[in-house]
Amino acid sequence: MFITFNDFPAVSYTQASVTAWLESCLHHLDVPKAKLMYHFITDEDLLRINQDYLNHDTYTDIITFDYSSADQIEAEVFISTQRMEENALNNSQSIDKELLRLLCHAVLHCLGHKDSTADEKRLMRSKENELIELFHVKH
Repeated sequence: MFITFNDFPAVSYTQASVTAWLESCLHHLDVPKAKLMYHFITDEDLLRINQDYLNHDTYTDIITFDYSSADQIEAEVFISTQRMEENALNNSQSIDKELLRLLCHAVLHCLGHKDSTADEKRLMRSKENELIELFHVKH
């Protein structure tokens, strides 16, 4: 497993504990190999990526560029730290938990999970919660 973070946000979890948790998630999901690069950036930078690469003119919390192949998950993930904080506030949860939600959200997208419809969103949230529980059990 290869997991990197650029500009890891100020949260109570360490990068090492989050990396170990992500590896646990990947094992739980039966993913034998993964290369994940997470970049924490500003709202404006993520908006520019959304405009330039996806032709969307909206703010978002996360964009996942999935380069996975049949034998390996590989992705470059961009997360807005401002959206992460706003999501936490709007959902009455900690920034720490929102961080975990976004990190595993990207992995789930790489595994084919969608979140376009209400049913897909419910399933995605259920899978995210299942993976977040792994953090609280082991770390």
